[in-house]
Amino acid sequence: MARSERLLALLQLLRRHRHPVSGATLAGELGVSIRTLYRDIATLQAQGADIEGEPGVGYVLRPGFMLPPLMFSQGELEALVLGFRWVQKFADAPVTNAATDALAKISAVLPAELAAELENTALLVGPRRIVDSESVDLAVIRAAIRRERKLRLSYRDAAGAHSERVVWPVALGYFEETRMLVAWCEWRQGYRHFRTERMAAIALLEERFPRRRAAMLKEWRETDAGPRRASQA
Repeated sequence: MARSERLLALLQLLRRHRHPVSGATLAGELGVSIRTLYRDIATLQAQGADIEGEPGVGYVLRPGFMLPPLMFSQGELEALVLGFRWVQKFADAPVTNAATDALAKISAVLPAELAAELENTALLVGPRRIVDSESVDLAVIRAAIRRERKLRLSYRDAAGAHSERVVWPVALGYFEETRMLVAWCEWRQGYRHFRTERMAAIALLEERFPRRRAAMLKEWRETDAGPRRASQA
């Protein structure tokens, strides 16, 4: 096991225990000597992990410590890179830029050998087929979803018919050939899918919708209006 992976495993072990656990127990679970365990504890403390304890007493990880990117395992790094590359290729510009910035931040704090693996990973994403054709700002939709606020929507359906809706945005789906808003439609009194390229105009309203978005998302997934059977607008 590489040292970075061992440090990650040690953190995960400490997270499992609410009360102090002995160094001998930790060393045994990791398959290392007690001297190596003490060195690893000291390394994590130097990196900011709030680990309390001492030899003979036991160790405990206090809540609130965030796992630093340099502690990602090789498999986790590959999953992150693949996800970032998909976002960079298929999402709208603000999100693709955010993905590029996030990946750069992770790369900047990785040890040299892992940074090289991050740069040279052989996991690739297929060609982009979607064309950015929206006339509305998707950042407004994402803000409405985060803040649980209603949207006023000018929309044309597949036949070209125009309608004005007030919707409660639940989720924004990014697919290879389109982007889709999932929302509760006050006019239809049900969940509907709205293709973003068919939106003529949107406006973020001050009014919050009366239900929590997490509960609505769960309901949408579990009912006939869920991913496989939901209706178009």
